[in-house]
Amino acid sequence: MPGAVIGDGRYRLLAQFGVDERARAHLWRARDGQLRRDVALTVLVGRPEDTRRAQDARRTLERAAHAARFTHPGMARVLDVLSLGNGVTAGEGLLGIVVADWSAGTDLVDLIAEHPLPAATAARLLEPLAAAVERAHVAGIVLGVDHPLRIRVTPEGTLRLAFPGPLPEAVPRDDVKGLGAILYLLLTGRWPLPGGPAAVPAAPIAPDGTIVPPESLHTHVPHELSAVALRSLEDTSIGGIRTSATLLTVLDQAVESAEQTEFLRPVVPGTEDDDGPVWTTRPPVRDKARRRKLAVGVTALAVATVGVLAWLGMMLIDFFGDDTGSDRVVQITPTPTEQNSGQSQVQPPSPPPAEPVAPAEVAEYNPEGAEDDEADAGNVTDGDPATLWETDKYEQPFPALKPGVGIIATFDEAIRFASVAVESPSPGTVVEIRSASSPEPELEETTVIASQELGEGRTEIELPDAEPTEYLIVWITTLGEGNESALAELEFVRAAQQ
Repeated sequence: MPGAVIGDGRYRLLAQFGVDERARAHLWRARDGQLRRDVALTVLVGRPEDTRRAQDARRTLERAAHAARFTHPGMARVLDVLSLGNGVTAGEGLLGIVVADWSAGTDLVDLIAEHPLPAATAARLLEPLAAAVERAHVAGIVLGVDHPLRIRVTPEGTLRLAFPGPLPEAVPRDDVKGLGAILYLLLTGRWPLPGGPAAVPAAPIAPDGTIVPPESLHTHVPHELSAVALRSLEDTSIGGIRTSATLLTVLDQAVESAEQTEFLRPVVPGTEDDDGPVWTTRPPVRDKARRRKLAVGVTALAVATVGVLAWLGMMLIDFFGDDTGSDRVVQITPTPTEQNSGQSQVQPPSPPPAEPVAPAEVAEYNPEGAEDDEADAGNVTDGDPATLWETDKYEQPFPALKPGVGIIATFDEAIRFASVAVESPSPGTVVEIRSASSPEPELEETTVIASQELGEGRTEIELPDAEPTEYLIVWITTLGEGNESALAELEFVRAAQQ
């Protein structure tokens, strides 16, 4: 009941947000009495003497603890996992508790309570959650996004797994089905998987036993999104979507198609909407390339305008000037070849050659997981090959635990680089050179420029197509022998100006 205290007296229950009957998991908002902040609790209910139930609860808690090292905006961070004898007292009727950050916003079920969402809006809501699932699967983690009561809508307008704790038997395919089911729910207001909440009607079933497509229930649903939802739910042996990466790609394509008909609100002549504002379903994208082209175009137009005005001015002066018939003096400037051969000619300065550039700062770049050797990141630019920056020794190669780790170099200005020289005692290490637009980017926000396997000693990596950037990342994707690597020195070479 609200007001009760559990977890060795640390968590006071505030409000219940539902029950996942499949796992007998009660979903609560609670107050952490020690840290004085709200948290989300997934409370596993059951009796310890029920061997099967207790075993399932232990497996769920183990998987939740495994997910504690995974962080992504699409999932609430797991703060603690309590089990019998470790935060949960026997006799409370509890088998365990998963504690996570509290996710502000709205319940997913409340969002679609009145009517389904427009197709493009639904797809955009789902994209960040699908990205979290894809990143988790790469790290070998199942999230358990297969129940609508576990999902909340953030104030930023994205879906987030607010109550982590996957079922004991869940596999990555269950996450893919869960994403398809959530998309189906957003488009139709109905839930297509077993074990859904009682407040949400089940998806209708066709005479052949298949789920009725969303486009059959609501004609405004585009065929592409309807197909994405159904294919995510279908058996992979008959054409269903197998992985979250495939779903994310198809989802992105479907969003672009759906947005073509949802950018502008229709305006009916003679109504109050005639003079109303035209709105879009997404904020304008800041396209740097387009802005640069626009600036060049405006500059060229301004120069042409000045030239035309100057020409008109000369014509007016000539027309209204003194017309006495006197001979005009025409002065011809001699060409360089007609000038005195002894006169020196001024030559334009030669462009600066390619040269190494020292970064203003270097730091370890590790967007996922704990730091490897953060304190020694500066060793890669200290000029001493004997000092190293080293990765941890991993039990499994990348990307089993995380996609990689590396060094990010920050420069005082945007520079076009010609090459990066990497000196390393770890042959067989594979690195990517990536550019970024900020000092702490997410991995998906960076751009791969080049990739190469390191040899013993110094390896030159050419960057023929690199755009100017202030941030350059040396990203290790494959570790050397023994699942560990080290970097001794990094040299960043500026491209010669044309």
